[in-house]
Amino acid sequence: MRYEIRVKGHMSETLAKAFPELDHVVMSGHTVLFGPVVDEAHLYGLLARCQSLGLVVVEMRQLPQ
Repeated sequence: MRYEIRVKGHMSETLAKAFPELDHVVMSGHTVLFGPVVDEAHLYGLLARCQSLGLVVVEMRQLPQ
């Protein structure tokens, strides 16, 4: 499965390193993290990581294969 997680604001390169398994791009005032997600536990772990870093998740969606 591939997912896209859109967070509010511009993430620094240092902060983006907290998500080594995902690529990222900045678009329209948001940072979009995207890449493979192994399973549901991995997805919840990514969301928990966002929360612990104080990131505001604006949107999350599964990408087509």
